[in-house]
Amino acid sequence: MQDDLFNQVIKECSSHHVGLQALFRNMQEEGLDIQTTRNADFYGALIHHLSLTRNKRCLMAYMYNRAEVIRSLKWKLGRVLPNELVTKLSNSEKEYFKGYSAALDAYMNEMNLDLTVDMVPPKDPYIQVRVLDDIGEVLLTDRSANLARYSMHFLKRTDAEQYICQGLMEELLS
Repeated sequence: MQDDLFNQVIKECSSHHVGLQALFRNMQEEGLDIQTTRNADFYGALIHHLSLTRNKRCLMAYMYNRAEVIRSLKWKLGRVLPNELVTKLSNSEKEYFKGYSAALDAYMNEMNLDLTVDMVPPKDPYIQVRVLDDIGEVLLTDRSANLARYSMHFLKRTDAEQYICQGLMEELLS
């Protein structure tokens, strides 16, 4: 997240808010009706208001885009994010990812269905994989396996998918 730029826009919004309030106060002190008066203070206040509205729309679009990216990370990478991505997320974004993951996982558990595996149905439910980094002893759906570095295995696609997404193994294509 671009905290510096985000904070700069928030400070600009605060400045516009102070300017808007000052112009409204001037109009009230002069005994003018804010609804009907069209003087320099009114148009100055209008500019501050439109600037606030624009900045709000920009920040909302930025936050919505970040949320979309974070949701897509769950679908692409699964439950665990790589450290290089985690360092680029703010604390609230990390919490959002955890909450979204928990909600999606709860739904999939209730339905007894893993929606994150394949968006396109595979031709074969089993794939041949090579382990790229030592994973160790893991419990798969039908057995346990020692996934040592550079070993090759014939696994269910659903078991291997999370490790492939994390970059810990690769699918061997024939």
